Amino acid sequence: IVGGGFGGLKLANKLKKSGFQVVLVDKNNYHQFPPLIYQVASAGLEPSSISFPFRKIFQKRKDFYFRMAEVRAIFPEKKMIQTSIGKAEYDYLVLAAGTTSNFFGNEHIEEEAMPMKTVSEAMGLRNALLANFERSITCSTERERQELLNVVVVGGGATGVEIAGVLSEMKKFVLPNDYPDMPSSLMHIYLIEAGDRLLAGMSEDSSRHAEQFLREMGVNILLNKRVTDYKDHKVMLEDGTEIATRTFIWVSGVAAITFG
Repeated sequence: IVGGGFGGLKLANKLKKSGFQVVLVDKNNYHQFPPLIYQVASAGLEPSSISFPFRKIFQKRKDFYFRMAEVRAIFPEKKMIQTSIGKAEYDYLVLAAGTTSNFFGNEHIEEEAMPMKTVSEAMGLRNALLANFERSITCSTERERQELLNVVVVGGGATGVEIAGVLSEMKKFVLPNDYPDMPSSLMHIYLIEAGDRLLAGMSEDSSRHAEQFLREMGVNILLNKRVTDYKDHKVMLEDGTEIATRTFIWVSGVAAITFG
């Protein structure tokens, strides 16, 4: 089984006492719970709260093996996979490696933006946010302060809405207490969506409620806006407008993980 997410984990559990020898391959040695990753990014939860070691989960299983590795190539004719730690033969191969962030071919944005698919990425965002808050108190220019306190989230799906919401709560409840010498009104949160509504995969009623709630919480929602680039600490939109920020979060869709 390649991938220890929800699908891989469920299958590995179902194969208990099946007579199969099960080998689980994952690049991490823990299962992570994606729906709450945004809480790690906002310092609402510690990473250990949503990360569960595979070896702990399966420590009493017989004929079960875990290998921390990345799959590099698959050779179906030989029933073999090539991984970062060597080759492995199989009788049955299940690919449950999940998805990765979709940057729609924009390599520069991929290099610059902060995705939010893993616990480590969430930790990186949390550290960046807190560092920017600290620096904004002592920076020398108003322009730099606004870059540090503007947060841009691209993608109005479930993850984008969750992140924007939790950041607005951070602005309302955390900043006034932890940073009393910095007016929380200086922090601006932007949620940019290329489509005409948030949560496009859900009902229009859900979209309206989500948009209304976020606007009431002070989130600046930009619909029908497409991000084209990011440089010089500026998010650039297709209509020519720019938003200054040093916190550029990209959650604008996913793509399946592929193997060579």
